[in-house]
Amino acid sequence: MARPLSHLIASFGGTGFAPRAPGTVGSFAALIVGVPLLGHWIWMALAVLVCTAVGYRATELASGGEDHGWIVIDEVAGMWLAMFPLAPLPLSALRWTDVLWLLLAFALFRLFDITKPGPVGWFDRRHDAIGIMGDDIVAGIMAGVILTGIRFLA
Repeated sequence: MARPLSHLIASFGGTGFAPRAPGTVGSFAALIVGVPLLGHWIWMALAVLVCTAVGYRATELASGGEDHGWIVIDEVAGMWLAMFPLAPLPLSALRWTDVLWLLLAFALFRLFDITKPGPVGWFDRRHDAIGIMGDDIVAGIMAGVILTGIRFLA
């Protein structure tokens, strides 16, 4: 994989080069791209797996062991994991309540990604592609579990 391609993937098509809050911009871009994938849970699951595998390799090539702010492919994988409990959610049947659930998934993911509680922080302290991808994957899983619990109670 050539360096420019790894940078393109790691920055999720360049969204990571946003001048402010690139992680939030990348997460929001992931939300927008992920909504159509929610129509079938298998598409979302495959997208998460492909994003994680390709993102890991791109991050490994582009990072040099450092979690540069412009690397946001990890946010994409994490955000899609946070959204996963909402599948199947067909785009044609999207309601206002669904939009609120999506925004809650986004908020929970960003909260865990920024505050780095427990295992999120452990991965964040690693200085390699596993750490770069791992902290957001764990944050996404945590957000998805909390989202599932809130939906169950609601």
